[in-house]
Parts: sequence; C-alpha cells; structure tokens
Amino acid sequence: MSESTRTLDAATLDHLQSWVGRTETLTDDITAGPVRGLSATLDRDDAPPQAGTVLAPLWHWLYFLPRHRQSELGPDGHARRGGFLPPVPLPRRMWAGGRLTWDPTNPLVVGDAVQRTSRIESVTHKAGRTGDLLFVRVRHRITNARGLSVTEEHDIVYRAAAQPGEPVPPPVGVQAGAAWQREVVPDDVLLFRYSALTFNGHRIHYDRRYVTQVEGYPGLIVHGPLIATLLVDLVRRHAPDAFVKGFQFKAVRPTFDLQPFHLNAQPSADGRTVRVWAQDHEGWLTMQGDVQLA
Repeated sequence: MSESTRTLDAATLDHLQSWVGRTETLTDDITAGPVRGLSATLDRDDAPPQAGTVLAPLWHWLYFLPRHRQSELGPDGHARRGGFLPPVPLPRRMWAGGRLTWDPTNPLVVGDAVQRTSRIESVTHKAGRTGDLLFVRVRHRITNARGLSVTEEHDIVYRAAAQPGEPVPPPVGVQAGAAWQREVVPDDVLLFRYSALTFNGHRIHYDRRYVTQVEGYPGLIVHGPLIATLLVDLVRRHAPDAFVKGFQFKAVRPTFDLQPFHLNAQPSADGRTVRVWAQDHEGWLTMQGDVQLA
C-alpha cells in the first residue's frame, strides 16, 4: 500500500482507539407519525398505528435520531467528526452490518418512553488494497418502562476516498429460486423519503453530483438500513404471525438507484430461521443475513 493511500498513522490510531468504552444515553418517545411514514414508504397497507401498536423489527431506527444544527454538519452532510463516535479522518463511511435481538415478552409499542444506552465496543484498523479501513462497533441497549427490549450491535466502516483505477472487489453470485422474492425500484423519491424519516443528511443518498463527483460512485446509494428493513419486511409479509427475535446482516456491495434490485428469503425446514439476501440487477450479492423467528 502506497503512502498516498495511507492516512492513519500509529498516533492517530491510538487516539481513535481511546474512544473504546465511551458511552452515550439518549431518550425518546415511540410516536405514531414515523410509523405511518415508514409504512407508506415500504408500500404497506397497515392499519393506522395507535397507542399499544407493536413496533415492527428494525423500525426503532426511526427514533433516537441525531439532530445536529446545520452549522455542525460536515461536507458529506453528516455531523462533523468527533463527539460520541471517534473523529475518523477517512471521508467515506458506510453502515457495514449488525446483529440484533428482540425480547418477545417486551416489544416496543407506540406510546412507550424509551432509553438507548450506547457503548463503543471496538475500533479496529485493517489495511485494504485501496488504503486504510477502520471498523467501529457500537452496542446499543434499548429499554422501556418494562425493561430491556432490543439489543443491537452496529458495525460502521470508514474508507479512504476513491482513487481512479483502484481495484474493485470481485462480485459474489447468489442462489436462484428463493421461496420468497420481491423486486424494489430504488428511485430518488424512495431514497428521499427514507432519508427524511431517519433525518439522514448523508449526501450519498440524494445528491447525485456529490456522490458521483466527490465520492466516485456511479449513482445514489441505497441506504443499508433501508435494504435491511426491506429484507425483514419481506419475511413479515410471508410470515405475518411470526415474531422476529433475531437478525444479523452484512452489507457486501453497494446498491445504486439506477436499476431495480431484488430481495430474497428462504425459510428453513423447521420454519425457525430464514436466510435473506439482496441482489442487484446484475445478480450480484449486495446484502446477506439471517432472521430468527419465535
């Protein structure tokens, strides 16, 4: 790896790793408005939410949203580096995956007052073929008045800026003929609505000039959390009476807004787990995961 692609020296890494163990606690209220908005965005025909309506799995991502002042935002639309998350000096950051569990005896419901306690679990450096990679793992615990409801580990990856002619990881093919399938057209309206619901100012999802000219991607990037939510939603559509008690997923390849993509799910013989994956219009794997059902 050339010096031109390395931006993290030993002193910088030591500083970033000093964030391990930091905690943050936020409070929020599970209100009905965001639930109605996401239901419409996912093209669902749900009954209007009311007090006591159980929050669908992953829909807690509609809450505990960062509300930084406009003057606190960086050039990519995110908050400037620092604060709870370490100030990683790498320009590209993506949601790499996560692992979640839900307590079937204590789901989050509309009307709950909730608290999320977060902890930086690890800050890990890897030397990739195109430069430095830094992985930050955050653990969240979400509680309501009845106790712990959701536990989540969230993986964030930071990367160097794209360079002309840099090597691209080889794509991975996927299995054909899943039991449950759905095609999604990720137009800029869908991406805008999800960005608005999650108060996500990251310009890679709505600013075509920025994402193509600054970050070097061919189109707007579909949110990783949106794809994950759609994968779990596919399972919910085909197993509406099951309770999702666990989900782990990994983002493999970016999905862009230029073509439809496909969601796939294959339940196990005993019906307790469902393997899920997303593929782009060329058939390459973009996200994979497993859903555990109660």
